[in-house]
Amino acid sequence: MKIFIINEPFVKDFCRTQRWAARTRGRVLRAPDWLAYATAVLERDILDADIRLYDFPAMNWGKNKFRSLIREENPDFVVLDSTTPSIYSDIECARIVKEESKAKVIMVGPHVSVLPEETLLKAEGTVDVACIGEYDYTVRDVIKNIKTLEKVDGICFIKENNAVRTGKRELIENLDKLPFPAWEHLDLMKYFDGGKLYPYIDMISGRGCPNRCIFCLWPQVMHGFKYRLRSPKNVVDEIERDIELCPQVLKGGEFFFEDDTFTVDKNRAVLICEEILKRNLKITFSVNGRVDSYDKDMLRMMKRAGCREILVGFESGVQEVLDKMHKGITLEQSRKFMENTKEAKIQVHGCFVIGLPGETEETARKTIDFAMSLGLDTIQYSGAVPFPGTDFFNLCENENWLLTKEWDKWLDAGEQHGVVSYPTISQDKINYYVDLGLKRFYLRPSYMMKFLLNTHSKSDLYRKFRGAYNYFSYLFKK
Repeated sequence: MKIFIINEPFVKDFCRTQRWAARTRGRVLRAPDWLAYATAVLERDILDADIRLYDFPAMNWGKNKFRSLIREENPDFVVLDSTTPSIYSDIECARIVKEESKAKVIMVGPHVSVLPEETLLKAEGTVDVACIGEYDYTVRDVIKNIKTLEKVDGICFIKENNAVRTGKRELIENLDKLPFPAWEHLDLMKYFDGGKLYPYIDMISGRGCPNRCIFCLWPQVMHGFKYRLRSPKNVVDEIERDIELCPQVLKGGEFFFEDDTFTVDKNRAVLICEEILKRNLKITFSVNGRVDSYDKDMLRMMKRAGCREILVGFESGVQEVLDKMHKGITLEQSRKFMENTKEAKIQVHGCFVIGLPGETEETARKTIDFAMSLGLDTIQYSGAVPFPGTDFFNLCENENWLLTKEWDKWLDAGEQHGVVSYPTISQDKINYYVDLGLKRFYLRPSYMMKFLLNTHSKSDLYRKFRGAYNYFSYLFKK
């Protein structure tokens, strides 16, 4: 039996594994970590099967290659990912599978999780099963019970021309029982993010997020609001395994903890750092954090263990906008956080969103001014995109703020592109202020000088020049 798990082709540089799937302004390419988990489960639990994970965007392969692979290999099952901007293309890939083989097609990911019936009906028989939500074990169970799908929780399938949902699947409680992601199938040197050291390897030490930001896709659609944690031992065991697979990560690269908020449980964060130090691992790592979830002792321990940077969603420089997005932080907390991270000598990457409810041109300008005042090391701006399944999408739909519900218009030729327009600010102005914020930060002579002089290795130099090239190619393309 052949089982192919595929991050399928769409537009060049499309990154479907981030929260807002798009071709980013910095051309970020992240490994398909959720697919890699499902692959590892299949390898462990379905014996004597030929199981392969393919990442087409990383290999810069298109649909002709996709078609020829399916035709030549003739798999029995093909697992495809789904996102809102790419869904019509994802369905086209399912159609190619059916044209070139007799494989059963299983679709996973956020879009099909929110709209399984719509997706199956639009696919017109080319998608056999939709997995809803966290799918590590669901894919395995579908393959084992393909003739009795009613027994499998957490799916939707076509029966007698109707889309049928089964019972709800509970979230995975014991994450330590999951195998490590099947990175063996991928070339980890293919993945790049100008804001991270090169190469970087994703780590997921916990799933879910207890916070309720209205725009955030993963907790609302895939992983829930309960924060489930792996044990420190299990996490650091994976780090050691990854070093064996990709020793280059020790030569100027880093690990990145993709948890929604690595620091939400300060004690557990400290225990992971202590485990790293106990094993004398000389690694560098970065994490996602929040300005209201830390203390000085934790920051000092993180620095000792190798923490280089914390990625933080400041989101806005206007308290009213923060409150409307249910961010649950204050501007004063953001300033205090910056003081303490500077004291701990940990860098901060600031994330900001333009175009959430309550935004005006004045608030957008205030956000940019606020971001410039914080003393950040790197920055990113995104135009707010309401993905189906989020409170933000529901609000925009109810208020008639959506410019379109045609999913293929969710991007502009692959670029990040907003689809909301308010009485107080248009989509064109949202895009304008996103670009203005990036230009004001990165095109400062003082920043560019620091960018060039503060280089530590050949891999760091490569990372910086490639990141700069990616960003300027976006600007010049515009």
